[in-house]
Amino acid sequence: MKKSFRLAMLCVATFVAAAAPAFAEKLSELAKRSHYHGISFARSGSAELLLASHHGLFALDGTGEANPVSVVQDFMGFSPDPSNPLTYFASGHPKTGGNSGFLKSTDGGATWMKISDGIDGPVDFHAMDVSPADPLTIYGSYGGLQVSRDGGQTWAAAGSLPDGLVALAASAVDVKKIYAATETGLQISTDAGATWQAAKFPGQVVSMVETGADGQVVAYVLGRGLMTANENKSVDWSVISNGLGDAVPLHLAFDPSDGEHMAMTTQANAVLESRDGGVTFVPFGKTP
Repeated sequence: MKKSFRLAMLCVATFVAAAAPAFAEKLSELAKRSHYHGISFARSGSAELLLASHHGLFALDGTGEANPVSVVQDFMGFSPDPSNPLTYFASGHPKTGGNSGFLKSTDGGATWMKISDGIDGPVDFHAMDVSPADPLTIYGSYGGLQVSRDGGQTWAAAGSLPDGLVALAASAVDVKKIYAATETGLQISTDAGATWQAAKFPGQVVSMVETGADGQVVAYVLGRGLMTANENKSVDWSVISNGLGDAVPLHLAFDPSDGEHMAMTTQANAVLESRDGGVTFVPFGKTP
């Protein structure tokens, strides 16, 4: 199980971006030629979801079509700004190659500008997150953990990264608390990344971790299922669902207007959604 997960992640990391059409295409077709590295509920406009891919940002409205929002570029890291519905942050690679540095969009993802290079950059943050507890604080992984406390303008070295890092999630209740999904369990830092401790699921692959409103934290553990806990009682984890079959969630988003509504991407480029708090998931746009 662990070996196959590493191979899947390697394929994601080495996928080469190609030209994307400047028109809508079926989500099923996009899934055949790209990989997804971020998902967010759209907080403005008519689209329901925004999907960050190797070929740019796409809007999904539940009709089965993916509409291009941005120019073609490789989004390896992608995070919404919880304080502004039109602002998103990203990192990755431009169409011409190289690293993009740290990017910002203030128009819903249509246009992007580089805010900074980061440390030893231009950076290529594969794992990054904006702190819901303080949206000016942003964490990113590149040559170690980097942190910005001014919205991405300047960066400092926060500390080392846990081995086998898969994803980062900043706490919604404490700006200094960060979760790390790794190939050998869930790690936690309570000092802004200076040190890390084992939090839960030692020796198990954690493919995804995300924080939500009211202190909820959700993680997916291979072989166990979708798990949840409250940040104030993080030792008490319970199973939300173990009915995802072979699907391995990589990215999860909470609907800010409905805590029971979630969307996720998987290692097979499926986009799934749940309207019952994660108990059941169906392909996006299909009513359960």
